[in-house]
Amino acid sequence: MRLVIAMMRHETNTFSPVPTTLKSFAHASGMDAPVSGDEAIAVFGGTNNPLAAFLDLAREEGAEVVVPVAADASPSGRVAAAAFETMAGQICDAVAAGCDAALLDLHGAMVTDSHDDGEGELLRRVRAVAPGLPIAVALDFHSNLGPEMMANASVITGYCTYPHIDMYETGMRAGRTLLGALEGAVKPAMVWRSLPMLTHTVVHSPSRQPMKDVMDKAISAEAAGRVLNASVFGGFPQADIPHVGLSAIVVADGDTGAAQTLLDDLLALAWQRRADFVYRSEPLEQSIAYAKSLAEGPVILADHGDNTASGGTQDVMAPLAEVMRQGLDDVAAGPYCDPQSVARMIAAGEGAAVTLDLGGKIDMPMLGLEGEPLTVSGTVARITDGRFKVTGPMMTGMTVDLGRTAVLDAGAVQIVVSEERSEPYDLGVFTHAGIDPTRKKYVLIKSRQHFRAGFEPIARHIVMVAGPGVTGSDIALFPYKDLRRPIYPIDPDTVP
Repeated sequence: MRLVIAMMRHETNTFSPVPTTLKSFAHASGMDAPVSGDEAIAVFGGTNNPLAAFLDLAREEGAEVVVPVAADASPSGRVAAAAFETMAGQICDAVAAGCDAALLDLHGAMVTDSHDDGEGELLRRVRAVAPGLPIAVALDFHSNLGPEMMANASVITGYCTYPHIDMYETGMRAGRTLLGALEGAVKPAMVWRSLPMLTHTVVHSPSRQPMKDVMDKAISAEAAGRVLNASVFGGFPQADIPHVGLSAIVVADGDTGAAQTLLDDLLALAWQRRADFVYRSEPLEQSIAYAKSLAEGPVILADHGDNTASGGTQDVMAPLAEVMRQGLDDVAAGPYCDPQSVARMIAAGEGAAVTLDLGGKIDMPMLGLEGEPLTVSGTVARITDGRFKVTGPMMTGMTVDLGRTAVLDAGAVQIVVSEERSEPYDLGVFTHAGIDPTRKKYVLIKSRQHFRAGFEPIARHIVMVAGPGVTGSDIALFPYKDLRRPIYPIDPDTVP
């Protein structure tokens, strides 16, 4: 058996000013392109990723493996056409060379300069190269499902968690169903539908209501064997494209009757709870004041308006400025992406006193926001290479590369500044730089939900902070033009 196994992941925020080139998909700072072949297997094998699950399944089957590309970029703006063409071409060329099946680790919310549905376009091309090829796809919980994607895959499964701690298991679910089909044990048939509703990422995690009952129903049906696979997708709202929305896929074994009933039940329950999927932010000043009133720490301050893993610039300084204005003490903050400030601190050296115009280097023109640096004085406390291995439950075993990183000790606040963008879902963003977040009163990070993987276990309190940025939870701030209409909650009278 010969299997093509590939990864091409990107969550596209069409409002983000951060460019997405081929270099963005490299797994480490300083690399110009994503890895492939044996190097890809070395980087992603044995980690909590669908690609690792596909590799393990191939090993169990004694299959020959071809990995044409393993590409994963932090969420940002539209993917450059040249980058997409390169990666899609590598995958299609591998398929054209001959294989028995393809197992693809995708995201489901990729938008390119030329295509609103990057994954759908990729699958269309793969199907054109090999019309009868069995194709298994593992998708992110934040996928925006479109008809082209569904028409060209054999099996699709999605993460059931957010933070995404079941990425490997999702790959196993898709891969085992496809291998069963190759052996003639099952005949996968998919049913799916997308609802005209935007869910806010701050409140749609499957670990809590209103999503919990919906996802639990899907998980239960799959576990009981009533269907082969069942997945619910919260969708990604910061994409100005027609097929955004909460959706679900059920994979049946032949007869789709029971699968269609389950699909209808899942989406009916989600629609009944549509008002609960809307998050209402409170003013930044109010959130920081509340945090200041809490007696015990660590208090996790989650700035969800500038979240890297949703396309944020990671250099919006307003929440940190407010923390300092209100006089919070014993604070760890970061990482903030500011290569210029990192270079200045490295040039000054550890122990040097510096004054920086920190962050605020990137404007966000689609939201009418201008970058506002924060002037901060302090001592360069630590300089690192920014590399650490993830030990927490999300992306376990992966090496995170923040680029060169430095810590500015500003007295009441220790600030981690890096050359690269990365959402802090693992304590390593601080511990690798000599900061123990478990001993801090406050920890200010830029995240919506992934921070819960590493930081929720150490938190006495969690305070959601609505700073400005391109990942804000107030959808009224986003100038949608191509979104399908009507859609809830923008259009309150929408019907499914």
